[in-house]
Amino acid sequence: MLLNSNYSLHKTYKMINPENYLSKIASVDIKAMPMPLQKGHEFLMKATSNATDWNTYHNSTPIRKTIQLYFERLAEFLAAHKPNGKTSKAKAEPNQTAKAKPVKAPKPSVELPMMVERMPEELRFIKRFVNLDGKTKTKEDILRFINSLQKAIVEKRIRKTSAYADQIKYVQERLIEVYNGMKAKIKLELKPETAEELKKLTGGEKVMASIGFIKRYIAMNEKPGMKEKAKALLEQINRAYEKGKITDSDPYIVEIHELKKNLKAFATDKTIKTLEIEQAALNGLEGILGCACNSLSGLEGKPAIMNSMDFAAMEFDTLGFQGKWLELIGDPSSNFTAMVYGKPKMGKSYVCIDFAGYLARHHGKVLYVAKEEGLDMTLQKKLNDKAVAHPNLFVSSILPASLSSYDFIFLDSVNRLGLQPEDLNKLKSQNPSKSFVFIFQATKDGNFRGANSFQHDVDVVIEVPQKGKAIQMGRFNQGGEINIF
Repeated sequence: MLLNSNYSLHKTYKMINPENYLSKIASVDIKAMPMPLQKGHEFLMKATSNATDWNTYHNSTPIRKTIQLYFERLAEFLAAHKPNGKTSKAKAEPNQTAKAKPVKAPKPSVELPMMVERMPEELRFIKRFVNLDGKTKTKEDILRFINSLQKAIVEKRIRKTSAYADQIKYVQERLIEVYNGMKAKIKLELKPETAEELKKLTGGEKVMASIGFIKRYIAMNEKPGMKEKAKALLEQINRAYEKGKITDSDPYIVEIHELKKNLKAFATDKTIKTLEIEQAALNGLEGILGCACNSLSGLEGKPAIMNSMDFAAMEFDTLGFQGKWLELIGDPSSNFTAMVYGKPKMGKSYVCIDFAGYLARHHGKVLYVAKEEGLDMTLQKKLNDKAVAHPNLFVSSILPASLSSYDFIFLDSVNRLGLQPEDLNKLKSQNPSKSFVFIFQATKDGNFRGANSFQHDVDVVIEVPQKGKAIQMGRFNQGGEINIF
């Protein structure tokens, strides 16, 4: 948020709160304000039903802190742009010639970025694009960027109505153009005027130092070999405090002090092998980071009891399935779970590999763990028959320790991998943003092998009851079916 630094707050603008907000902005042209302030107003109006319902503000600490920060920046903006109503004119004495005195050019005002909890999704991608300038990147790097951008668009985290829609379209078109024309590596260069224009957009907001430290702290949780990183993080937090980058007025200063205590204990006690964050504390910290990220699209921060009309009007993000997969499954959320089962040779692996190829082409990175068949000619034939091979589709004969690189994971089969329902539930809880497709062997009677209770823990159940046909029972589209062959 761009603000003048050479002013002091006028007393009439010191306090902006829920009670006086509408009266304070009644005479303000919202569209004339800096874009970050416009975004703050838009966030407030969405969170409070156009400033008529402040339940979310009072019940959600992250949302309240975000709006209070907006109130402060708005107060500074209004104070800086309040007309004083006074003018003065220099008059020359009679019979004297007024001598023109050299006028010093006013010092340019220093434009300060607004410190925010999370940069808007569009600006994050634009900033990432600008940072490519002068860098050498591989084809895989560019494809990864394209996929993450398209995934954000499909999941409606970036919308056509965005204030940055034109810039996002430009970024997407240039990336695809570069990808299609490059070989192994390429050095990317932006025109100076283009780089400058995009930098101005991203310079209006900056992520708060405290938020950055909280993110890094959470990333260390229960990971081995973090001692040195913990010491470095603690030192950086202390330096940030000494330099005034974090102050006692920071909305997350309490969390920062708790974080420092835990880091110090972990860094100095040789008996503690991994940094462990208590679940309650972890939930609170993730809630802070998730506020702006979720942007009110879910139920978090909403009252426990809602009017049915309000709930019916809420929007939930989906993947945007199309064609036969929409017909079979419906349109699931980005972290859905599915189970597939059927007798041998009926086509369950075929339908799963076909589905994996669709996800790879349109929605992100896919890992297909083929424990049932292994990496042999049978799997290769299925990939070729369905023409699903794609740079985003990876195959493996084992379940890797880390799934951080993938958006969708297929386990073929759960039985051959030796996994129990509690193992699958643990996988889901450890990777809450990822989608899983669990493939089960079936008994002679056609029922899947494993605990029957597990089918109640997934969103989608796909059965292959006869050769070449799949039917689905799930929460997104009851009774969907397709032909496999």
